[in-house]
Amino acid sequence: MDGKGRSKDNICIERFWKSIKYDYIYLNLADDGFELLKGVQNHTAYYNDKTHHTTRQKPNDRYQEMIKTAA
Repeated sequence: MDGKGRSKDNICIERFWKSIKYDYIYLNLADDGFELLKGVQNHTAYYNDKTHHTTRQKPNDRYQEMIKTAA
């Protein structure tokens, strides 16, 4: 993972993990792993379908756009 430009490669997933930790995991303590898994799945579906105020795009649409430009 070392090398020029590698920090930009992970920016999307790093933002996602920060978002899920601060918006869901830290606010909703789970009793067990199954409850946490179900909550994370629900939050991920919500996260992928909401429109962000800075980009005015849905994350899933932005990801698909990035794949097209990278190929």
